[in-house]
Amino acid sequence: MTDLTHSFMDFSLPKIMAVLNVTPDSFSDGGTYYTGNRQPDLSRVLNRVDLMLSEGAHLIDVGGESTRPGAEPVSSEEELARVLPVVEAIVSRFDVPVSVDTSTPSVISEAARAGASMINDVRALRRPGALTAAATSGLPVCLMHMLGEPQQMQLDPGYVDITADVKAFLLERATTCEAAGIPRSKILIDPGFGFGKTLQHNLILFRSLPELVGLGFPVLVGVSRKSLVGAILDKPVEERMVGSVVLGMLAIRRGVKVLRVHDISATADALKILQAVEG
Repeated sequence: MTDLTHSFMDFSLPKIMAVLNVTPDSFSDGGTYYTGNRQPDLSRVLNRVDLMLSEGAHLIDVGGESTRPGAEPVSSEEELARVLPVVEAIVSRFDVPVSVDTSTPSVISEAARAGASMINDVRALRRPGALTAAATSGLPVCLMHMLGEPQQMQLDPGYVDITADVKAFLLERATTCEAAGIPRSKILIDPGFGFGKTLQHNLILFRSLPELVGLGFPVLVGVSRKSLVGAILDKPVEERMVGSVVLGMLAIRRGVKVLRVHDISATADALKILQAVEG
């Protein structure tokens, strides 16, 4: 079998991470793959993954807990029931790395056993037990910056210096991970656009992406369909594809290695154009 983790972690070319939320309430695709009886519709999920791969996805990011502004946490049992069947089904059918978007220790451990290739944590492994679970799994991890928790993160967020604060946080978390036994070569960082940040914070942070790239870790960015795009364009979620793709290409030009997106085909096309022009 292909070494999926190794192939994903080869960043000689940027990677497209496709969003697959098996939740009833995620801001863009919530409810799409969720039957309402606490179980994902695996047939629908696999059809969607097949399409994602044909459109150019390099990695599938499966999430079982919505972290949109105002979202309520779910129990570990609920999250496991949503995520594990999906990870197992994708791994058994497709030769593609699966990332799991989770902060929950039991989900980290069980997803690793089910064949996941990466842990993508919006809380940067700060939940009790998450760091140990991730280190034990042996998987690469993506550490994201978030100010507070989803329920209140957008209620007047404040920083002394947004870029310096985010850099310091991500460096501290990466250092903590290394001390826990996660090799530096298996750590990615994510500035967390939209997670406890105003429009102005997001714009300053975006302009500062080269500074984050300069920390020496592969940088993952998720701006797809977010309020950042909506605020700039004054458009609803379903009309933010073009803005999302443009921001994604600007991120790649600033050194970002992974784009977490909903609109895979459009992103892949834009990336091909960018690579053809810039070499």
